[in-house]
Amino acid sequence: MKALIRLSNFSNKYFAFITILVAVAAFFLPDGFNWLNNYMTILLGIVMFGMGLTMTPNDFKLVLTKPVPVIIGVILQFTIMPLLAFGIAKLLNLPPALAAGIILVGSVPGGTASNVMVYLAKGNVALSITMTSVSTMLAPIMTPVLLYLLAGQWIPVDPFAMFLSIIQVIIVPIVLGIIFQRFFPTAVGKSIEVLPLISVIAISGVVAAVVSGNTENIASSGLLIFVTVLLHNWSGLLLGFLVATLLRLNEETRRAISIEVGIQNAGLGTTLASAHFAAQPLTALPGAIAVVMHVISGSILASIWSRIPLNKRKSNKRDIA
Repeated sequence: MKALIRLSNFSNKYFAFITILVAVAAFFLPDGFNWLNNYMTILLGIVMFGMGLTMTPNDFKLVLTKPVPVIIGVILQFTIMPLLAFGIAKLLNLPPALAAGIILVGSVPGGTASNVMVYLAKGNVALSITMTSVSTMLAPIMTPVLLYLLAGQWIPVDPFAMFLSIIQVIIVPIVLGIIFQRFFPTAVGKSIEVLPLISVIAISGVVAAVVSGNTENIASSGLLIFVTVLLHNWSGLLLGFLVATLLRLNEETRRAISIEVGIQNAGLGTTLASAHFAAQPLTALPGAIAVVMHVISGSILASIWSRIPLNKRKSNKRDIA
């Protein structure tokens, strides 16, 4: 068990590098990974089940005790990123499938990796966990509606079918995880430290499935995809911080909101794109690239902030968080 825990810690620490290696391997050896396409929904469901195992009532306590930063953060989550994606799609004149794909990445909830990054960045971890939990629970409504409104001009979107998919892929596994935690707390307590390893394996599997099935598309439009994802990600991190500053939130909260806004559950976006837009596989590529790039950019930002003590970034702004 100790060996598994060490391996889990290692995989969590080097998540970005592992996914890069897997993506490269899938690109050059696609035949070895194509079979994963049949299991993408299951792989993401495993990640969400793990999230349910770790969720507690405390994850939502801030909604009642200090609702203002939570409300602000979640609103920014579902406005900045989808609108940025729409603007970038127009600015770069993206092909319809890529435009829909990046909008889908912008419309999904925050990713669980952001909680670790906020911790490393000396941000408001409690707010980060609450934002991830709340945005995830809102995803069945917000993601289909945003995609329908913003991407409908490029690609047909069935919001009700996507609503059902998100319920199946996210809400059901999370609820099962919560139930399992409730009735088998001892087993969950003993296995909780291994969950990062399982999540890394599952997300890497999703990335490998998409990359292996789209080697020709990546080769022909790879640079455009990377520019699109990086511009979207970095702009989200920056705008999240700037808007939180303008709203007079404290430094810890600014850092948390910046990372929560900029780091999306791209694995969900990839899975939804593969399930609903299989006829246009390019829609899944922005999500697959984002899985890796969000972790890399978020880790870099967290590393920079970790070296800047909060008391050296004093602000005259009102502290409401």
